[in-house]
Amino acid sequence: MVGTSSAMWIQVLFCFTQAFYSEKLNDPKCRLDSLDLRGSTLPGEAMMGLVLPLHLDKTYQQISFTEKPSKTFCTMFHLENYQMLQASVFAMEEINNDPNLLPNMTLGLQVYDSCDSPHLDLQGTLQVLTGLESAIPNYQCFLGSPLTAVLGASHSTNSIAMAHILGLTRHPQISQFSTSPLLSDRKKFPSFFRIVPSDTFQSHGLARLVLYYGWSWVGLLAADNDYGQYGIQLVKQELIKAGACVEYTENILMSQPDRNAPNIVKVIKRSTSKVVVVFCNDADLMPVLNEWLRQNVSKKILIASDAWSTTKIFSTTKFSELLHGTIGFAFSSGTLLGLKEFLNKVHPSVSFGEDWAKIFWEQTFNCTYVHDFTNSHTQRDLMLKQCTGNEDLQNIQNSYNDVSSLRSSYNAYTAVHVVANALEALKRCPHGNGPFSMSSCADEQNVMPWQLLHYMKRVRFRLNSGRELYFDENGDPPAVYDIVNWQLTAEGTLHQVRIGSYDTVSSSGEMFTVNTSSIQWAIRDHQVSRCSESCPPGFRTVAKIGQPICCYECVPCAPGEISNQTDSVACLKCPWDEWPNSENSQCLPKTIEYLSYEDSLGTTLTAISLGSFLAPITIMKLFIRHKSTPLVKANNYYISCLLLVSLSLCFLCPLMFIGYPKPKTCLLRQVTFGMTFALCVSCVLAKTIIVILAFMATKPDLWKWTNPLISYLVIFHCSFLQLLLCIVWLSLTPPFPQHNTQSKPGIIIVECNEGSSFAFWIMLGYLFLLATISFMVAFLARTLPNSFNEAQFITFSMLAFLSVWISYIPASLSAQGKYTVAMEIFAILASSWALVICMFFPKCFLILFRPEMNSREHVVRSFIIKK
Repeated sequence: MVGTSSAMWIQVLFCFTQAFYSEKLNDPKCRLDSLDLRGSTLPGEAMMGLVLPLHLDKTYQQISFTEKPSKTFCTMFHLENYQMLQASVFAMEEINNDPNLLPNMTLGLQVYDSCDSPHLDLQGTLQVLTGLESAIPNYQCFLGSPLTAVLGASHSTNSIAMAHILGLTRHPQISQFSTSPLLSDRKKFPSFFRIVPSDTFQSHGLARLVLYYGWSWVGLLAADNDYGQYGIQLVKQELIKAGACVEYTENILMSQPDRNAPNIVKVIKRSTSKVVVVFCNDADLMPVLNEWLRQNVSKKILIASDAWSTTKIFSTTKFSELLHGTIGFAFSSGTLLGLKEFLNKVHPSVSFGEDWAKIFWEQTFNCTYVHDFTNSHTQRDLMLKQCTGNEDLQNIQNSYNDVSSLRSSYNAYTAVHVVANALEALKRCPHGNGPFSMSSCADEQNVMPWQLLHYMKRVRFRLNSGRELYFDENGDPPAVYDIVNWQLTAEGTLHQVRIGSYDTVSSSGEMFTVNTSSIQWAIRDHQVSRCSESCPPGFRTVAKIGQPICCYECVPCAPGEISNQTDSVACLKCPWDEWPNSENSQCLPKTIEYLSYEDSLGTTLTAISLGSFLAPITIMKLFIRHKSTPLVKANNYYISCLLLVSLSLCFLCPLMFIGYPKPKTCLLRQVTFGMTFALCVSCVLAKTIIVILAFMATKPDLWKWTNPLISYLVIFHCSFLQLLLCIVWLSLTPPFPQHNTQSKPGIIIVECNEGSSFAFWIMLGYLFLLATISFMVAFLARTLPNSFNEAQFITFSMLAFLSVWISYIPASLSAQGKYTVAMEIFAILASSWALVICMFFPKCFLILFRPEMNSREHVVRSFIIKK
């Protein structure tokens, strides 16, 4: 009940206020007080409001509570914004003259100069809603011409204030400049639209531009308003997220007359970064640039936001050296056929907005209308020549009639066409199938703002630049920017040249494109803006303690790791089969190492092995030829032949160790080596035992032990035990080929893993045991009387055999890769030659060179003499 009563009383008060104002307005003696906001109206059947700053500065009286508030005087007429006004009028006339667009309906325009002031933008909005020279809240007097939409404001802060009011009545608002992300909030600003993208996209793009050129150490400068603060914070977030660092963030204080310029320039002067991202408008940047020149600070690369990237107020030679090389984001440009001719037809006597046209005329031709002298004119104006009205605009070249690259004016032109397309869609509503209640359509003669808002959200048409314009759910258009570079002309002035684009809806997927070769840079060493020197490939960055992450040291990558980019945060580990090059910048295939036949060492050992194989074969042929001689008979001919055969096999064993390790060769090579050597040593042991038994068998019952069968049983049992060990080894943990990447950095050693090193050393230990027994038995029998006593030769051969394999143990443990295999081959060949030389060379010498000693007579004679 309380809520109902309150609402009823508010409605009663509202009606009373309307009645009061209605009565007052009908009284010719009663006029509401006005702030004298300069405005002008072009009549039409559907009115549009336009609030824009034709002046960029204003003069206030000193605040006093004892005097009546005086009028606000606007100063510094802005030619570019006046061009924007004329572009809006041009678009409106173009639409009114187009029979295919809004036939039987003419557009009208109600314009107010906000003088770049938030409260005047608000005042202009209220006056547009009222339809009179004075603002009457919640009162409309359009005399049959409904207000369709309001165009403006220029700055985000001002647009926010306007949007709060226009959102209450759901009047569509279209801004040509406002870019604050706050305005994308549909709950707070339900009727706000804009032709330009949100600063969210611009901030991301500016950060990408900085990172594109590798500038990781930058300074940030922004105005302390909604536009500057939100924009610069987004840039900062994107830079930090990408790993760049911000040296400083300074604010242009709007509350101070000097904008805090002295302190800002001091910070820039002390800084080491060479890039400054500036997020503000041109008027607020002016004090900073003047102070920059006064303190004679070294040049920097300035990155401009869209609010000042294409301004003409810095085109004078005063700022040319300072701003030369500036790179900035600008609204997408376009061309308008016929606009230049339309602009040149402007004249104070006939053009829309006579007062503004006169100010424009005075500023353009440097003359004055003295007869229209008001308080806004100064004594200097009185000293100028009088304007005749016969001056010709075609002979003047300034920012007003420059239509080579339209941006703000193109946006104003587009905003008018947005309203026209929305009205066209409203008019084409099929009766009985409309979007409103009861499937109704809007009344063309009395269009409600919320009805037009419905069609505004669905506007979609192609601009004459070729790109398509539409609005998303937040009222934002597709984000497309031009990237411009400030370049010096032959006259010494600055000119903005398009060098690329940032298109978030690009069909190719490439959002960011820049023609770097066409850029004029502000400084020579533009490629470097870092806190620390760049780390080359092969190094990684390590942050300095207590300093930003961009201040770092370069540390070489660890062994086995690379970095193939500059300023790598971490090194990448190479795959197991690759290794870094000498610069640690690239992974190359590792060198594969094994003892191959093509290797010089492998070739040498192969030749030695094959050559050595012939030695026991030759000796065996010699023994076969002289098998009936006493020397051969005394040395057990058959066991000697078996020993020579096993020795020849021992000489061939190294061939299984040479070449690329394969599963079969790995499985058999150690077993083959163990068995052949077990056979060799078993034969030696059998020969030694037979010698001992032959001299110990003095009793008849011991003669049975001299049977040759005993020696064969010794050979069989000793070899069979080795065979059992090998079978168990191969059954439980068989050898296999493997790639060893740990022993030698950068090299893959292809080797045979023995499966069980314990089994290998057991096998080798068994051979060592047999050799030791043979050595001990032969050593005991070395003094036995015999013309051909082998005990001495067996003693020396076993001593050499044991020496070789005892030396092999530490040598094999210290060797790596193919040299481990070579050491084992050397041990096999050396121990085999020890047996051949010590056991057979003396016999061969007697057979070949002392045949008289290899006779029965010599043996009998030697026995008789010893006896």
